Amino acid sequence: MKLTDHKKMHMDRLSSKDGIISALAFDQRGALRKMMKQYCTGEPSAEQMAELKRIVAEELSGYASAMLLDPEYGLPAVKSLAPDTGLLLAYEKTGYDTASNDRMPDSLDHWSAKRLCEEGADAVKYLLYYDADGNPETNLKKQAWIERLGSECAGEDIPFFLEILTYDEKNPDVSGPAYATAKPHKVIEAMKIFSGPRFGIDALKVEVPVNMLYVEGFADQEPVYTAAEAKEWFRLQEEAAGLPYIYLSAGVSADLFRRTLRFAKESGACFSGVLCGRATWAGSVKAYMEHGEEAARRWLRSEGADNIRALNEVLRETAVPWSQKNNR
Repeated sequence: MKLTDHKKMHMDRLSSKDGIISALAFDQRGALRKMMKQYCTGEPSAEQMAELKRIVAEELSGYASAMLLDPEYGLPAVKSLAPDTGLLLAYEKTGYDTASNDRMPDSLDHWSAKRLCEEGADAVKYLLYYDADGNPETNLKKQAWIERLGSECAGEDIPFFLEILTYDEKNPDVSGPAYATAKPHKVIEAMKIFSGPRFGIDALKVEVPVNMLYVEGFADQEPVYTAAEAKEWFRLQEEAAGLPYIYLSAGVSADLFRRTLRFAKESGACFSGVLCGRATWAGSVKAYMEHGEEAARRWLRSEGADNIRALNEVLRETAVPWSQKNNR
């Protein structure tokens, strides 16, 4: 699919001058609440969540080509973005229904692609949990859901970023060795499916195809993959990608994420950047909850800034412009 001129303008807004997407993700809601709750006796307030997002935007957005926020708690932060930083806004509700294994998507009740555009979004981001080996009826419903969103974004002529998080309907433990064995197939198959033009997606935000904690040379426990096997999975992921794709950090440490990107490059992956969240700003949560705004700012100006500068350096060595994929 060729981009319209209007979509291309917004994609350029989200990218560096070299066409690399170096985006800071802070659309966490449920996950952020859990992180904050570790450092307080009651429930974190909506005001605290919104304030921390604003502080992170003020301190770190100048290092990023774009920032991903949510319209529930992140709108105050939109006004604090650096002038040249693009904006992605999340459209999905946080979390999923734990009463079944379906993990069906759900959109924010009072929002639409039009309303997100009116708040200044350069792109709409939507998170989808997907098991390529799961219930065919469930997967058909999810595919139709994404088709509707793609049509909605096409109607507004705004880029549509789909974030895919894979899982196993029959095994809730996505961190263990059994899922590590199954993960490459699930990630690659999901990318194949949603690269199709019927979905109207402009870029994919995806996991790396392996759990790096089980890769030979990275693992502290018995490896699931040799280094050669892991590199082959990265190569097959690249082969499956019919769209520009960027990697999510999935909550791993900043150091491991940087090492992963270098490994991906060595393996032949032509990814176009990252949407990196907790690997960049996680330490500011403890500082903010225990010592307040100034402590959070000190952490962000030191370790937070170091994290994102180091990540940008790795991206300059490893990522390719999004426009190279299918000559977009």
